[in-house]
Amino acid sequence: QLQLVESGGGLVQPGGSLRLTCAAAGRTFSSYATGWFRQAPGKERKFVSAISWTGDITYYADSVKGRFTISRDNAKNTVYLQMNNLKPEDTAVYYCAARYLAVTLMPGDYDYWGQGTQVTVSS
Repeated sequence: QLQLVESGGGLVQPGGSLRLTCAAAGRTFSSYATGWFRQAPGKERKFVSAISWTGDITYYADSVKGRFTISRDNAKNTVYLQMNNLKPEDTAVYYCAARYLAVTLMPGDYDYWGQGTQVTVSS
């Protein structure tokens, strides 16, 4: 079993930055592709970004390209999401998810999920 714990959310003004952290425990995290998804109230969970287990392949939703950066440190069993130039429409609960080996963009393909961290962008 793989356990994921997100942290780093909070309240930030438009244009500000946050760095989300996804810490993993329980299995060899370096064999797992990892994705970030977000869910706003009353809306479905959507893809934000994903990274391959090797860290050399990354994907981004069009809405966050150029503003968000995903990275991973397998030695620390951690994946990061650096979020810059945040906008009110980025407000959501952000979830970290993992699946064995192959990276995908579909939330239904991921087997392990964290509990989520709230990001609120407001002045």
